[in-house]
Amino acid sequence: MRLRVFAALAALSLGAMTGCGASGGTSAGASALRIMAPAAPGGGWDQTSRTAEQAFKSADPQRKVEVFNVPGAGGTIGLAQLAGEKGNGNLLMTMGLVMVGAIEQNKSKVTLAETTPIAKLTEEYELVVVPAASPFKSLADLVAAWKADPAKVSISGGSAGGTDHIVAGLMAKAAGVDPKQVNYIAHSGGGEALNELLGNKVSVGISGVAEFAEHVKSGKLRALGVTSGERVPGLDAPTLKEGGLDVELANWRGFVAPAGLSEADKKALTDLVTKMHDAQPWKDAVAKNGWIDSFQTGQQFTDYLASEQTRVKAIIAEMGLVS
Repeated sequence: MRLRVFAALAALSLGAMTGCGASGGTSAGASALRIMAPAAPGGGWDQTSRTAEQAFKSADPQRKVEVFNVPGAGGTIGLAQLAGEKGNGNLLMTMGLVMVGAIEQNKSKVTLAETTPIAKLTEEYELVVVPAASPFKSLADLVAAWKADPAKVSISGGSAGGTDHIVAGLMAKAAGVDPKQVNYIAHSGGGEALNELLGNKVSVGISGVAEFAEHVKSGKLRALGVTSGERVPGLDAPTLKEGGLDVELANWRGFVAPAGLSEADKKALTDLVTKMHDAQPWKDAVAKNGWIDSFQTGQQFTDYLASEQTRVKAIIAEMGLVS
């Protein structure tokens, strides 16, 4: 009898440490929620994750929420780690357009097919900037230098094959520069790219509007263009189309969970994220960061994710990033 009691207590203890119950999953409505930002601190996924953390806490004050970073390879290292958490209903991973491209670029063995789509959250336009001391005063100056010697124009951004890289390739193509000759310097987080710009170590930077906007307003960076169809209110930057480059692209971010969730856990996570999205701190952050609310859940997001994988694969193949 004692052995049986001890075995039962040991099983309960192990379940508490691993976050897993007897079914191999967890109840999203009862335990702490962990959010993986699959990139280094300072970038868009990290910013989105920590903004969501505060909104989750506002929407459900009794729930413990933790954000952790797993940087590397455009999020595919984090994706592989998520795949190992099959059935865990208390884990979300922030992801988006960047990861879709990185999976192709890195020939990742783990794909988004091994996740449970939960919600699309936001869209955000990209901003093309240069250091304040840059000789490039306009997009025309950049294009002229690019055409003269593509190798001399170094462009700092996020992961290879991600949104920033795609924008650089599309800009090059529109400018008449071979996308394969783009001197792109990839980073696992926006903070690293920003430091290179502020240190005048690179020619150009490309990232989300929210990551560069304050530095543009302070005068530390100069905005050459934004990837929106129309000018972004409150931002002193022409569109790329105004500057002569026919490029328009919006990055997007969302949440996926591990594969193998029960229907109950999937519904609980979806309901929790919907509650977070409706919380005032999230609405305030969306407005402050210039994000576009593009909330989708269920089959709508699943279908969107499938279409994006097809679209992005075609874009980066045209850029010569994948064979």
